[in-house]
Amino acid sequence: MRHNKKFNHLSRTASHRAAMLSNMAISLIMHKRITTTLAKAKALKKYVEPLITRSKDDTTNSRRVVFSYLQDKEAIKELFKNVAEKVANRPGGYTRIIKLGTRKDDGAQICFIELVDFDENMAKTPKKTRTRRSRGGKKASDAPAATPAPEVEEVAAAAEEVAEKAEAAAEEATPVAEAEAPAAE
Repeated sequence: MRHNKKFNHLSRTASHRAAMLSNMAISLIMHKRITTTLAKAKALKKYVEPLITRSKDDTTNSRRVVFSYLQDKEAIKELFKNVAEKVANRPGGYTRIIKLGTRKDDGAQICFIELVDFDENMAKTPKKTRTRRSRGGKKASDAPAATPAPEVEEVAAAAEEVAEKAEAAAEEATPVAEAEAPAAE
């Protein structure tokens, strides 16, 4: 029976597994995102999240407890200074795993594991809501005149600005070329 055998041993001895997870946790804290296999990422998530929770309380004892796991002073400074500030009001779930597919060589599933509050691309971007349109609504004669979408107007304005800049650059370049021509004669 497999009682109390929940966590993944990752085909490593206990000391190798502890060293590997410690090194991966240090890399995650320092770089905010690492690429690894899915199994290692899941094991790392269970390893590093309690350490991040511990870093919210910046006391000597919590620093010593976290240091016993990580053994890296720079990572401890980063964790207690920058990371703890960002996750101060988050009640858990400090990491995110994003699957990337399989590795070509051995077919292992590859993923990103990243600190949630440090990803600017996914940080609270407003979602665009789509309007639902019915199929049998108004007829063409009842519909109001179509107006160009705001995106089209923005693109047109940007294109005009680029055209104006190109004309200005061309005007500046022409006198220089003419000034050089008589000097060459």
